[in-house]
Amino acid sequence: MLICVHMQIAVKRLKVWSNKADMEFAVEVEILARVRHKNLLSLRGYCAEGQERLIVYDYMPNLSLLSHLHGQHSAESLLDWNRRMNIAIGSAEGIGYLHNQSMPHIIHRDIKASNVLLDSDFQAQVADFGFAKLIPDGATHVTTRVKGTLGYLAPEYAMLGKANESCDVYSFGILLLELASGKKPLEKLSSAVKRSINDWALPLACEKKFSELADPKLEGNYAEEELKRVVLTALLCVQSQPEKRPTILEVVELLKGESKDKLAQLENNELFKNPPAVGHTDDGTVAAEGSSDFISEDKESKPELEENTEP
Repeated sequence: MLICVHMQIAVKRLKVWSNKADMEFAVEVEILARVRHKNLLSLRGYCAEGQERLIVYDYMPNLSLLSHLHGQHSAESLLDWNRRMNIAIGSAEGIGYLHNQSMPHIIHRDIKASNVLLDSDFQAQVADFGFAKLIPDGATHVTTRVKGTLGYLAPEYAMLGKANESCDVYSFGILLLELASGKKPLEKLSSAVKRSINDWALPLACEKKFSELADPKLEGNYAEEELKRVVLTALLCVQSQPEKRPTILEVVELLKGESKDKLAQLENNELFKNPPAVGHTDDGTVAAEGSSDFISEDKESKPELEENTEP
């Protein structure tokens, strides 16, 4: 008996074949074939014939988180607070699977709003594993050429090429701030000066001005304790010293708010006692003292690094 099933799919096609692009294609197919989690985009099939490279996924009718925060759907204000919390927790759980349950462990290396897709129920699906790396058993990090998106890169990775799970945690912290505030990771203050979202958010969090951190499109409709939890957790994630960042499993626990002791420790963290002074860096960015969140402008032109924009 022939059963006809109607299913919407999305097809990712390699525009121009090159050795580098072919390698990223192979990595993505390998990673997608390994992972099975409700918050990770599923592989339906692929084609590698001649120079034709296709990857078939489930279609995501609500496109990406980027499209709702800064792109074509941003004016519709479809992301209420409950949806944002579900997206935050779901994305973190998907990344947690990569870091802890996948064998070997996987680091994504390009966590950002455009790589969080949204299904028909606005459930998060972390996608695009072209830059992902497998972490050999027992290894603390891998040293690799820097790839990723400006504004999301952990400083130790941007400067030294040292990648591990903590780099994904940093990127996810930026994503959390973006989700809560509606701001972009890098804000252009003038033609020569940029400010990171974390350097904008930290002084406000230290002064407990959480309402000023909320996305205006929410129009005040959010749970105050949850907003505070998201912001404080995010700022823990984006600390310059990787050893001070939480693991992604600790992030999930904090976002869910299930442990009162952990929440108390979060609020009393030293990070929020004395906000760092903010100054200008040599490359025209605004950065907190002791921060190295920015990579130099000359690295912007390299093909592995890209601005996060919505066409």
